Amino acid sequence: MSNTTSTTSEIGEFEQEDVSPETHKRGRIVQAVFWVVLLGFLAVAPFFLYPVFVMQLLCFALFAAAFNLLIGFTGLLSFGHAAFFGGAAYVAGHVLKVWGFPPILGIIAGTLAAAAMGWVVGSLAIRRQGIYFAMITLALAQIVYFFALQMPFTGGEDGLQGIPRGNLLGIFNLSDPITMYYFVAAVFIVGFLAIYRIVHSPFGQVLQAIRENEPRALSLGYNVDRFKLLAFVLSAGLAGLAGSTKALVFQFASLTDAHWQMSGEVILMTLLGGMGTIFGPVVGAFIVVTLQHFLSGIGSWVQVVIGGTFIACVLLFRRGIVGEIARLLRISSL
Repeated sequence: MSNTTSTTSEIGEFEQEDVSPETHKRGRIVQAVFWVVLLGFLAVAPFFLYPVFVMQLLCFALFAAAFNLLIGFTGLLSFGHAAFFGGAAYVAGHVLKVWGFPPILGIIAGTLAAAAMGWVVGSLAIRRQGIYFAMITLALAQIVYFFALQMPFTGGEDGLQGIPRGNLLGIFNLSDPITMYYFVAAVFIVGFLAIYRIVHSPFGQVLQAIRENEPRALSLGYNVDRFKLLAFVLSAGLAGLAGSTKALVFQFASLTDAHWQMSGEVILMTLLGGMGTIFGPVVGAFIVVTLQHFLSGIGSWVQVVIGGTFIACVLLFRRGIVGEIARLLRISSL
């Protein structure tokens, strides 16, 4: 057995406490059920719910899943992920509106810009750990917010308005809500499958080893800083994918997308659904966005309701909703 195979096998010990065939089979069955429910919901949602609302759900679900890749599977808490979400929204909106890019290229441009910002921020932040890492990400995110406020192409406090949706592949008119919905659903599935694959790859096992015991991962010969940086870039890029898609959906990019409060909301979504789970951030995002949508009539009191819901879930579901389901079913991951 090669040294690489041996160390990867040792790393795999971090993510599995019970590897019995029964537990593994039960976990696969439950995951399959979640996939069926998710795909079934995506297929029929626009016929029963307001399409723009569902598209908003999917954008934030992808954002939360991208953030979870960093905090849940690598153990790095970022207080500045809104910088990538909002920054990508501005970049995608600009290239779509000013440069006339087609929608797919606009989204790719926003995603790449977010990944580039992630490399810059991550290169600086991973030099520190714990609260110092979190504070550096917050400080750098505030710099991005300042540029979004001051740069002329962002529209300042008015935001970047009138972003055109255009035509997909020159054939499908994205101004049609149903067509736009299925495009957004496809983007979500691609992003979510990418996260799923990353987590279940040898690279993902190394990330989880770093989360559980960084000195041991280092002793096995892994370049921990490089893995952390790559995880940060991937998380930022996927957050940018969500932000670019949201800008296309609403045809608008605003300062709210890059504000520190957005970073707080994605942390709330992840913790509520279940940090370190695959489907938890999706569930958490659905709950938070649904509460914000249907309780918008009560104004700022909606934050009180969301806060109360979060407190209740923390007290009743210490691992998050999906994490507690996994614990009750005695499966290692969900």
